[in-house]
Amino acid sequence: MKLTVQGREAYAYTGGKPFDPALPCVVFIHGALNDHGVWTLLARWFAHHGHSVLAVDLPGHMRSEGPPLADVEALADWVLALLDAAGVEQAALVGHSMGSLIALEAASRAPERITRLAMIGTAYPMKVSAALLDTARDQPMKAIDMVTAFSLSTLAAKPSYPGPGVWLHGASKALMRQVLAHQGNPLLFHHDFSVCDRYANGLQAAAKVQCRATLILGERDQMTSPKATRELAQALKAEVAMLPAGHALMQEAPDDLLQALRKALG
Repeated sequence: MKLTVQGREAYAYTGGKPFDPALPCVVFIHGALNDHGVWTLLARWFAHHGHSVLAVDLPGHMRSEGPPLADVEALADWVLALLDAAGVEQAALVGHSMGSLIALEAASRAPERITRLAMIGTAYPMKVSAALLDTARDQPMKAIDMVTAFSLSTLAAKPSYPGPGVWLHGASKALMRQVLAHQGNPLLFHHDFSVCDRYANGLQAAAKVQCRATLILGERDQMTSPKATRELAQALKAEVAMLPAGHALMQEAPDDLLQALRKALG
């Protein structure tokens, strides 16, 4: 589904069903150097079970026109503008990693419009090491290899998604390389990491959120440690679900994540 958001073309996957703004809406927001494809299983389930779905490509990522936006605050305004463009009054927001910060900020800016908040693989502050920032700037392919190794806690794919025998590490690297190359911006990975690293409004945003919030975390997450969520969880009065996975929960724990998200948005 293509929309015009803030004067530029934006893309959102609707889960294989025609988009109906009258249905309860779920917006999925991806993380650094990803796109809507990381949400396929979840987007399709909700789209086929009574919801409308918008799994977005953020500006400057794959099918959404660039340039990438400067910070979490600008991206949160973009998400709210996306709701306007789609004719959606209220929505649940689901974000992974960088996307979780965007969802949090959007929920704080328009609390009356957000019905549920689910933050997956999150932390606050979401600091990125100087070494990884430098590598993402100077050697992005090496940074992709590093992040893949940090994000996946197992070499074995789960049978449900995307299928038996799939090499999760190879699929993750291929997606990030594709996103990096698609719009010809070699600094996109560095940009996304910088967006996460600079965000400093998390606790103030959490204080303004009015909806039910859930943190869904990987117990073996090396990118956003579950230990770094305690203050945020308290500020949000959030429920916390811990899954047997690393940072890439959509790939490593697809069934467990779906069940946790069904509960969070129920």
